[in-house]
Amino acid sequence: MRKKKPLLSLTALMIIFGIMVSIQFNSLQKPKVRDTRDVWELREDLSASKSKELDLLKEIDKYDEMLKKYGHQGDQSKEAQLTKTLKDLKEKAGFTEVEGEGIEIEISQLFSKDLTGEEVKNIPPDLLKKLINEANMFGAKHISINDRRVINTSVIRDINGTTKIDGYSLDSDEVNIKMISEQADKLYSRLNVSDIGDLFAQENFSLSMSQPKKKIHLKAYDGAIQVNELKPLEDVKEGKS
Repeated sequence: MRKKKPLLSLTALMIIFGIMVSIQFNSLQKPKVRDTRDVWELREDLSASKSKELDLLKEIDKYDEMLKKYGHQGDQSKEAQLTKTLKDLKEKAGFTEVEGEGIEIEISQLFSKDLTGEEVKNIPPDLLKKLINEANMFGAKHISINDRRVINTSVIRDINGTTKIDGYSLDSDEVNIKMISEQADKLYSRLNVSDIGDLFAQENFSLSMSQPKKKIHLKAYDGAIQVNELKPLEDVKEGKS
């Protein structure tokens, strides 16, 4: 009698991959009720969306090739490959702790209230999103803000005058951003020559970037993810062998 364990494992893999595709698709397609962005923000968001779409197409091609190879492998090889693939998917989704080369960025107030005469304000959400978009374009693979992991569905917005990421406030005196990249030197150089620092300065914030570090540790994403595009299949019949 033929074993069904590899088939079940493959089914589980495809469900997980479907969720990942849905999450990324949702992050690309989610409409905004009111768009108040200016030209440079629209261009940055468009560029980031195109980059995400390209990455998604590459992932689809990758797993399509992987499925073709499964047909030529033995049961043990399939199980080993499925286990590795599941681990890779979790890491890319932000569900596991990661460690690698990268940089740290500290964002703090540039001038005090005594000098400006104005109350200390929160970092504008759009400015944080621009920084993240640029970092992604420059090769950042994993990002966290105040130890909160940033994933494709993360939401950074202003709620009652307080900037929040996935519901967590970023109203501390300093905001710490960690980024892991396969080319940390390139990420550091590209962000250094970018105008992002000037944009933060215009809002009275200082952006201080560390030299590339050999070891940066990021915690796993610990929030809940809602997937609306996936629906359970009914009357699924097993293919004939």
